[in-house]
Amino acid sequence: MTLRQSLENYLAIRREFGNQLSTAGHLLAQFVTFLEERGADFVTVELALAWATSPPDCRPAWRSARLGMVRGFARYLHAFDSRTGVPPLGLLPRARKRATPYLYSHDQVRSLMAGARAISSPRRALTSEAIIGLLAASGLRVGEALALERGDVDLSEGVLTIRHAKFDKSRLVPLHPSCVAALRIYASRRDQLIPRAGPAFFASPTGKRVHHCNFWTTFHALVSDVGLEVRPLCRATVHDLRHSFAVNVLTRWNVEGADVAAKLPSLSTYMGHVDPADTYWYLSATPELVEQAVIRLEATYEVES
Repeated sequence: MTLRQSLENYLAIRREFGNQLSTAGHLLAQFVTFLEERGADFVTVELALAWATSPPDCRPAWRSARLGMVRGFARYLHAFDSRTGVPPLGLLPRARKRATPYLYSHDQVRSLMAGARAISSPRRALTSEAIIGLLAASGLRVGEALALERGDVDLSEGVLTIRHAKFDKSRLVPLHPSCVAALRIYASRRDQLIPRAGPAFFASPTGKRVHHCNFWTTFHALVSDVGLEVRPLCRATVHDLRHSFAVNVLTRWNVEGADVAAKLPSLSTYMGHVDPADTYWYLSATPELVEQAVIRLEATYEVES
């Protein structure tokens, strides 16, 4: 049995137990291609490590995640082929601390969208701009946005249905009217430029669903093209659009004098956080929000005293 056939069996078994494995399936297929190109008919720790650490500038957490996917597949293969090398635990450990988030300004988001609009392929330009706009306006995970089906986007009610999100949770996400209007324009132009598009709401130039890795590549090329400042410990990533959304909401609540602690659970639900601590992290990870909280605390203390 070939490695590719073994991968199909492995994914089928995992999915029978309720695992979606959309990202893992796509990446492991790339890993098998990597092995095939090198003439390898079984997995070795060295080849697994070489694949997991490419590209060389990717973050430690991403390397660790890639190797973890291979580790699970290798364990399965080892049951049938003792030559298989299983990467040991502790090899390429995750960073102990979360990466410092990059907070996009409104002008920077507009620059990224303008850069996407200028992509030479009209179809890719259309879809890339729309995805960036939705991520910035809604705080969705990029995987949630790319997984949207046409039926999940209710432009009449202005609501998205997020299905099989993290931990297989589903939720409804209401959108601002301006976001609804932009998605309506996108859907109309998509049907004109990509008439054979499939069920996915965001269509690639071929009409198929946009792959996460392809969008990641496009996005980070745009980050470079528009000249965003990139610091060694704070790189601008796709996920930081989600972080920026949360920070913008929390900042607005602070400015409005709202009871942030009381409103945080609603933000947790909106963003699909299973643990409210994940939402509270946005407070502790953002110096501007900590400063605002201290100012409000000092003002309250002065009034009471």
